[in-house]
Amino acid sequence: MIKLFRTVGYLEGASYILLLFVAVPVKYYADNPQLVKLLGMPHGLLFVTYVAMTIINSRVFKWSTIKTFQILISSIIPFGTYYIDKKYFRN
Repeated sequence: MIKLFRTVGYLEGASYILLLFVAVPVKYYADNPQLVKLLGMPHGLLFVTYVAMTIINSRVFKWSTIKTFQILISSIIPFGTYYIDKKYFRN
């Protein structure tokens, strides 16, 4: 289950970075919203999946409230999921 969670974390982080640093600048500087539309839905689905898996894993593995909160907050900070993966899940 943790392996799947880590994979979702990597994908969610990548989609967020692409959305923030590629699609949004293209939307506003090139006046082309296509990339935001293309990347928005997958990122949204990955974000919801990451949050749901965090809540499920926190109960299954009995994570502390602080650890769970840090993992949840990492999903809204660019590169946050990569930091959390390194801090808690990389062996």
